Amino acid sequence: MSRLNVILVVAVIIGAVVISSFGSSVMQKLQAGFLSAVSPFLKTGSAVQRQLGAMGEGLKTLDQLEDENQRLKTENTELRATNQILRDLEAENSKLRSALDYRKRSIFKLVPARIISRDASTWWSTVKINRGFEEGLEPDQPVLTDVGLVGKTTTVAKNESIVLLISDESCKVAAKVEGSNERGILFGRRTGEGGAPAEMQLNFLSKKANLQPGQRVYTEGVSKGTSIGVFPSGIFLGTVKSFQARPLDGQAIVEPAVDLSSVEDVFVMVEGAK
Repeated sequence: MSRLNVILVVAVIIGAVVISSFGSSVMQKLQAGFLSAVSPFLKTGSAVQRQLGAMGEGLKTLDQLEDENQRLKTENTELRATNQILRDLEAENSKLRSALDYRKRSIFKLVPARIISRDASTWWSTVKINRGFEEGLEPDQPVLTDVGLVGKTTTVAKNESIVLLISDESCKVAAKVEGSNERGILFGRRTGEGGAPAEMQLNFLSKKANLQPGQRVYTEGVSKGTSIGVFPSGIFLGTVKSFQARPLDGQAIVEPAVDLSSVEDVFVMVEGAK
């Protein structure tokens, strides 16, 4: 043992002897003084302990945090779905307003109808609508949207009718090209799988027509009594995609004005002006 350690041990023993020689009153005073000296530190430690305890109670467990995170994710998904529905409704309302405005501007009496079914085997040929002779429909009446021509009625029942689409090769339409003197017959040509229309053709044009992409094509309007005489003049059919001169005539490929694969709401043009 080193000399310093010996001195410390002796000092502790002497101190203990001296303190033990004090009376009880002196011992009580010493204890009171010691407690007074360390009391602030004890209070501070107790306060810190209480604060730490409160913080611990306020902290959430990992499971609670995961549950809350999942709940927030679910709410976020619901909000996105709601926003999408609102956007779809807004687009639908805009489409309906446009269609109603077209109906007001039309010089003909139009009966609104909705496509209710499509036959997979005749997807590009016919559709069925929810209007019939009870609403004034008859065979060979034009069917259109605010964008352009869709086709014509064929079989008409009480509350349903079959519509022959202009994309079918048997639906021939007399047509004229805007900005030119060119006139011809427009019809679809079914090729490929499922009878899908490869293109809309405008035939019997002059070989020197030299039509340009983007030129608009409209119904010509001819005397009734023929298969092409059911459409009044001036209904938009589509735009020219290309033109080629053939040995006997000219032919233009036409992009239909109406997307026939997705159209849902149509108008049937019945006899007589409004």
